[in-house]
Amino acid sequence: MAKKLIDVMDTTFRDGFQSVFGARVAMEDFLPAVSVAKDAGITHFEFGGGARFQSLYFYLNEDAFEMMDKFRSIVGEGANLQTLSRGVNTVTLDTGSREIIDLHAKLFAKHGTTTIRNFDALNDVENLKFSGECIHRHGLKHEVVVTMMDLPPGCSGAHDAAFYERILRQILDAQIPFDSVCFKDASGTSSPQKVYETIKRARKILGDGVHIRLHTHETAGVSVACYQAALVAGVDGIDLAAHPVSGGTSQPDILTLLHATKGQNFDLGLDAEKILKYEEILGECLKDYFMPPEATQVSPLIPFSPMPGGALTANTQMMRDNKILDKFPAVIKAMREVVEKGGFGTSVTPVSQFYFQQAFNNVMFGPWKKIAEGYGKMVLGYFGKTPVKPDEGVIKMAAEQLGLQPTTKHAVDIADADESKSVAYAQKILREQGIEPSEENVFIALACKEKGIAFLKGEGKVMIRKKEDVAPAASHQSGISKNGKFDVKINGKIYNVEFAGQNVLVNGDRYDISFDTSAPAKPQSQRSAGEQPTANARGGTDDNDIKATLPSNVFKILIKEGDAVKAGQTIIVLEAMKMEINIESPRKGIIDKILVAQGDTVDADQVLAILR
Repeated sequence: MAKKLIDVMDTTFRDGFQSVFGARVAMEDFLPAVSVAKDAGITHFEFGGGARFQSLYFYLNEDAFEMMDKFRSIVGEGANLQTLSRGVNTVTLDTGSREIIDLHAKLFAKHGTTTIRNFDALNDVENLKFSGECIHRHGLKHEVVVTMMDLPPGCSGAHDAAFYERILRQILDAQIPFDSVCFKDASGTSSPQKVYETIKRARKILGDGVHIRLHTHETAGVSVACYQAALVAGVDGIDLAAHPVSGGTSQPDILTLLHATKGQNFDLGLDAEKILKYEEILGECLKDYFMPPEATQVSPLIPFSPMPGGALTANTQMMRDNKILDKFPAVIKAMREVVEKGGFGTSVTPVSQFYFQQAFNNVMFGPWKKIAEGYGKMVLGYFGKTPVKPDEGVIKMAAEQLGLQPTTKHAVDIADADESKSVAYAQKILREQGIEPSEENVFIALACKEKGIAFLKGEGKVMIRKKEDVAPAASHQSGISKNGKFDVKINGKIYNVEFAGQNVLVNGDRYDISFDTSAPAKPQSQRSAGEQPTANARGGTDDNDIKATLPSNVFKILIKEGDAVKAGQTIIVLEAMKMEINIESPRKGIIDKILVAQGDTVDADQVLAILR
């Protein structure tokens, strides 16, 4: 009996990068490995979508459409290139209008995509209807998704095999056009037995002619067992990644599954020796990138507080950047209650981010003192219907804090009523900025907002985490080596400094220096760029200080010096952990000083502006 051929999708260049590096890997660094992967016989790649759209504009100063075109040119026309879409959210954290959803499918088809995997984190089939129709209409293959996870102990009402069967039947009843079905577990928390039962039920419903896939992560340590269970149950395809972005928060390694299926009636269609060569080259391409330790770990606590791999390391990296990584264990612990009270939406983007943001707020500001906007809108119904009704107390708090009432309107209808989500609005903004209103630029502006505009204006920033930036060598940490030479790090770049008499050598260039030793040094207030002087130095008082609530970046400044403001008026918007944090005036007054600029990094309690 011939072995069953199993289709392997290589997730390295999307989910692998997202799960390990927060999606921040530059084209010039990874594209050489794509060619080697092709030579290794891989013909099915996940190459974009998810966070690998926005992140290119936010952190890499790269164009996602250009990246997709280059990827296609390397692998050739015969490869199946797949992207990930979040239903009505497409590649953002917010609901898109019908115009945005349709434009997403059109442009991704134009730029090399073969298949779009399309999911809704709430398993609300209404959110899959129009997006699926658009994907199909633009000639793409539509892989419709049922999202999976395990609930924290003691919770019930969703996320069992019967629940997934019900969602699949709703997809069929809605007559959504699709070419394949994927069961997607972004947190890797589903048990092997539940996977087996789910796939068996799906196969019975769909018959042998429909391609069924399983997607999971190694985060909870059961991914290989889940894939084995799925194979036995009749799955046709699985998702794997290549070292060094495999395992841990990512998918299990291709070589691992080749080994795990030895002697079984399954053929993954790949040669281990060729894959080994591919992984060696990929490792060389990524050798300078900082590998966060949490990306390589398996956590037994994840089933209690399900956190997808793609979001986990993105959040820990942001917390590391903001110097609050010590709070991460408390945030993960707090997630359990947030999931329990939030209506059991699947912990996958954007819902996973909503869970994390609310847990983060519960840790930083006190339990349920501050409702995160995304989480609040979710429990109020603005993103669709949750699998079960959220906690009544949380619904009430969200309504009060956000000034919104619960709704049963379809999410896409709400988005259509928002002028800022229209193509015409984006075209207007682009023309005002002197930018060509091409379809690509329109989508970039709508999907990435201010940061997208900044990229198109040539003002994008590069924020890649290399080893030298995050974990410098011992000599860099100590500042001075045994031979008396200094390594000085300025703005992420290392300068070699050596004193030679009245000269100093900086990276080999000689500069004249002099020292004033006639008097003892007087204490001076020295501060780095962006650091604010004390209240006494400014002549202000704490009552007049408007401060940051947590480490963050300055996203928007809504006032100028001399402006009259009201109590409670938002004057500055900060950004942290993919959240916008409104900083309000504590009282009526006049803005005397603004002490930060857009793009600045600020610490908790740092003074942003002064009132008088």
